[in-house]
Amino acid sequence: MPESATRALDTFPRLLFYHAQVRGAKAAMREKDLGIWQSWTWADVADHVSAMACGLAEMGFKRGDNLAIIGDNRPRLYMMMTAVQCLGGVPVPLYQDAVGAEMLFVLQDAGVRFALAEDQEQVDKLLEIQDQVPTLEHIVYDDPRGMRHYTQPFIHDIEELMAMGKIHNRNHPDFLLAEVAKGAADDVSVMLYTSGTTGKPKGVCQTHNAFIASARGGAEFDRLTDAEDILSYLPMAWVGDHLFSFGQALVTGFTINCPESGDTVMTDLREIGPTYYFAPPRVFENLLTQVMIRMEDASAIKQKMFHYFMKVARRSGADILDGKPVGFGERLLYALGGLCVYGPLKNVLGMSRIRIAYTAGAAIGPDLFRFYRSIGINLKQLYGQTETCAYVCLQPDGQIKLDSVGMAAPGVELKIADNGEILVKGPMLLKGYYKRPDATAESINADGYFMTGDAGFFDDDGHLKIIDRAKDVGKLSNGAMFAPNYIENKLKFFQHIKEAVCFGHDRDMVCAFINIDVGAVGNWAERRGIAYSGYADLAGKTEVLGLIQECVEQINEQLVAEGMLADSQIHRFLVLHKELDPDDDELTRTRKVRRSFISEKYATLIDALYGGKPSQFIETEVKFEDGRRGKVSADLQIRDAKTLSVVKKAA
Repeated sequence: MPESATRALDTFPRLLFYHAQVRGAKAAMREKDLGIWQSWTWADVADHVSAMACGLAEMGFKRGDNLAIIGDNRPRLYMMMTAVQCLGGVPVPLYQDAVGAEMLFVLQDAGVRFALAEDQEQVDKLLEIQDQVPTLEHIVYDDPRGMRHYTQPFIHDIEELMAMGKIHNRNHPDFLLAEVAKGAADDVSVMLYTSGTTGKPKGVCQTHNAFIASARGGAEFDRLTDAEDILSYLPMAWVGDHLFSFGQALVTGFTINCPESGDTVMTDLREIGPTYYFAPPRVFENLLTQVMIRMEDASAIKQKMFHYFMKVARRSGADILDGKPVGFGERLLYALGGLCVYGPLKNVLGMSRIRIAYTAGAAIGPDLFRFYRSIGINLKQLYGQTETCAYVCLQPDGQIKLDSVGMAAPGVELKIADNGEILVKGPMLLKGYYKRPDATAESINADGYFMTGDAGFFDDDGHLKIIDRAKDVGKLSNGAMFAPNYIENKLKFFQHIKEAVCFGHDRDMVCAFINIDVGAVGNWAERRGIAYSGYADLAGKTEVLGLIQECVEQINEQLVAEGMLADSQIHRFLVLHKELDPDDDELTRTRKVRRSFISEKYATLIDALYGGKPSQFIETEVKFEDGRRGKVSADLQIRDAKTLSVVKKAA
């Protein structure tokens, strides 16, 4: 593409109308509805966006207004993002599983006048808090089911909005093009709120240029074309989805596929067979857990075949994927494994056509990473934040390291501060935090580098390794380094462990809370004839505590060999009586641990761990999905884990 043409395509609306011109008949979006895939071409999308934008203008939407978008991944919710941008407004996607009270801060902070809600459930959440958001004037809904009796004049069907827009477009045929022409690359294109791990969420204002530069850099790096198919199922409010589903689709012209529901993602994944795929580590862990559970129920012959060929894959699969030399006999065995095991397995996972798969958001266990690469899935890690459009590091093909997040992405500058903090600079940096110039100034240093808050270092090949959040890296009382997130991620690799929280800063040893994976542990228990009545009962079983102790002690064996983290072996642990839950404020909506909140809420349990107690009674308030509150209690058993002696090197 000539440089002048590239320069002209510097906003998302201009990119959309460009695709409508050059590939108008190609599928831009698909959605599965009532079991049938519906398609919209690029020309269709451009028509819908035009109608939505003109409809918003007719309703009084002005340049600079913010519009909230709340719901699952739906084509018309993505279209509304571009419609808002056409008018110089800013879309503000919210997490669809947030309750009304959690949405309240964002709606108030952003001064939202308009909101697009996916369905009745999301409309009801907005109505519940409407009297506390005086700026909110209009609510538009996408799915009409259940909305027949909502007669409030400020609630509108999206079809009504588009019909209004088509009339506006006929009466003012030059209006929309003139509005799009006013847009500039440096205008704010989206506002994504941080998860609020350490306080109130902040609105991250990102420009068209930032996301387009990131999307284009990633697309060129991995040679993405308009022929890619992706499944868009991660929250629209999350920066990863905005980059991979929205940004890169509008840069390359590939197809976005929206699943029917959260429950049908795996089925829809198999039907679509994406070529390009992104998932956080938890999704890859869950997929592998399901595979291992199914293998436990398989016949003895199938189990033997699976384990035999997985040994072959572990020996040579990753080398074959990277194009490294592998002997003919081993290649033959691997090809046979492809027919008998790897091919059917990838088909079950919906990954038969995947050319590139990415994971990010948290560290992924090396063994988990190795598993996917060994069966021929080109899984890679990336690194980034909301403030950097999720675009800082990428892993080049053929240079994949299990314990790094790759090298600086095209156009990105990276350096490590004296305190170990990772600093980044490039076109992908945020324009600022909304109405928070103080926070913006604090996040960018005098040299223009964004301070990520993560601690890391470069290896000998220039690959970046992440240790932990810089603020979370502490010291044990003996001065040894303590990196809780690093240990927690190691624990979560085990299929039986869903979540973990480690403690140890300024203390003489490391202790841990563990959440079991009720599916994996439940299957394990049933196969051994262990009866249980629910999560709390299962978590308290002596046999389950023994199972988790084996996992903890394996991690201790790994940590003792890791030099500066050898003192971070886990001495004592307990299995919590309830799952850590975003609804109970213990996790963020992106499932990051709220470490300080948990420390306060479960202070009694922490005291018991460090006080040498063999057990501790606890009663905890929980919040149910329907808003009711209740209490769960249990007498938790505390286990001592075997630790290994740390041999100090001579100075």
